[in-house]
Amino acid sequence: MHYRRLGKSGLKISEISLGAWVTFGSQVDEENSVELIRAAYENGINFFDNADIYANGKAEEVMGHALKDFPREALVLSSKVFWPTMPGPNGRGLSRKHVTDSINSSLKRIGTDYIDLYLCHRFDPDTPIEELVFTMDSLVRQGKILYWGTSEWKAWQVTAAIATATQNHLTAPILEQPQYNMFHRRGVELELSDLCKEYGLGLTTWSPLYYGILSGKYNEGIPAGSRASLDSMAWIRDKITPERISIIRDLNNIAFDLHISMAQLALAWILRRKEIGSVITGATNLLQLQENIASAEAVEKLNNAILEEIEQLLGNYPDED
Repeated sequence: MHYRRLGKSGLKISEISLGAWVTFGSQVDEENSVELIRAAYENGINFFDNADIYANGKAEEVMGHALKDFPREALVLSSKVFWPTMPGPNGRGLSRKHVTDSINSSLKRIGTDYIDLYLCHRFDPDTPIEELVFTMDSLVRQGKILYWGTSEWKAWQVTAAIATATQNHLTAPILEQPQYNMFHRRGVELELSDLCKEYGLGLTTWSPLYYGILSGKYNEGIPAGSRASLDSMAWIRDKITPERISIIRDLNNIAFDLHISMAQLALAWILRRKEIGSVITGATNLLQLQENIASAEAVEKLNNAILEEIEQLLGNYPDED
């Protein structure tokens, strides 16, 4: 396993990480979830991504249970706040009240004294940026979080948070967590990459396989038991278009020639960008986990000629969601 600095911070995280979205506490039962999380740690993964909204908090409980026997100082744990998790008008958003209530609940569910990376899961237009930055700085000073960041924020929103923190000598966000994959590129490549250079912002990216579509498993239809087969994830089916499947089949030929899987090609393509600290992967079984971890070794196979071939298949910036 290779480890990368997260932006300009001194924090080092595994370039392949394990995320809890959809799987832990929902699609994967607790026994198998614990097995996957522990296997990830034993294979060098130190960064585990989570959020209070995942499986209504169950994902945090499962991850906390799985990691309780490992040294806390060896782990980098994240969680997020924004979506409705509590009753009443203050049960969502990024107000000082909801953030404070949420961090306390997450700490209790995970069973830890602090969270390494605490992310604002979306931008909240109802909360002044000054209130949010002061709240995050306060949590850092209390020792409840070590670093904070954002997820799915626009570049100007992140810049506003950094400027507010700088002007008031407060703790600034050190990372943004955007979606980034072969079918969803604009945000990282046209906006966030510049912020990484200018401010030392780190990136931890999610959905590297575009909801599993880039693995190639939907090339011949929707397999039983897959995410797209679930009623709760039916929206994925709209993304499985003939145009995308055609591109994936061509990409799979490239992967075949490189002696790697389609999923490994998609992950390696992301890891080639050095501003990305970690690619957050999901897994429902140990075979998928091992395949994801091995993708880091495939980066060196992506020479300029292959990257240009991939670029020709993808087009410059195809329509995104």
